[in-house]
Amino acid sequence: MVFTFNSKSGFSTDAVRNCIVNFNSDGRLFGDGKRNTIKLFDVDGKIVNIKSFKKPNLINKIAYKYFRKSKAKRSFEFAGKLLESGIGTPQPIAFCENFDVIGLNDSYYASEHMECDLTFRELVENPDYPDRDNILRQFTRFSYLLHQKGIEFKDHSPGNTLIIKTNDVYSFYLVDLNRMSFHAEMPFDLRMKNLSRLTPHKEMVATMSNEYAKTSGEDEQRIFATLWRYTSEFQYRYYRKKRIKKKLLFWK
Repeated sequence: MVFTFNSKSGFSTDAVRNCIVNFNSDGRLFGDGKRNTIKLFDVDGKIVNIKSFKKPNLINKIAYKYFRKSKAKRSFEFAGKLLESGIGTPQPIAFCENFDVIGLNDSYYASEHMECDLTFRELVENPDYPDRDNILRQFTRFSYLLHQKGIEFKDHSPGNTLIIKTNDVYSFYLVDLNRMSFHAEMPFDLRMKNLSRLTPHKEMVATMSNEYAKTSGEDEQRIFATLWRYTSEFQYRYYRKKRIKKKLLFWK
């Protein structure tokens, strides 16, 4: 196993290493674990969140050893870049890669666990969520800030933004970081496409378009028309994929 630690995290290197080594037998399961497995560990009086990424197939095993950075390494590095840019994300602690003779066997990303008040998903699922309009508008301004900094969060989807409320101010923290790109500048269409996975609800898209226009100074009608087009295209592809998968796996 190859371990890399963030010396600024303040956690014991040996304690975190021990959590990863004993990941299968220790820790408390967090989430459903359908794709990747996340467990929580008590370390030095704090909670450490460790994600074990799904074992890659043969092609990716080789690719992650010789040609591409692993998801764990990317998550660790991208977290550091976000914090350097003033964007919220749980403090990165370490990542671990376990190689065999063929390539990457498994990998882990450890970060400080963050308790949140809600995620963006609650706004999508509950139209009567308290202070929903205000949260949505503050989230839109946060998304515009990402775009201004050239940060393309490719998994900008409902469950990947943690939201913490302090009085009437909401703070936003990105998680699931292994798919990101950093640009000198983000063109208009790329920015709109980046927001297209967040909600299928037209009224939410309208509110976001209104706030994005206020923040950016760009034309609201253009924003709404482009964002709704990309949102509709994404929803069509998403449900088409579900229908195809259901037909192929009809016996389940």
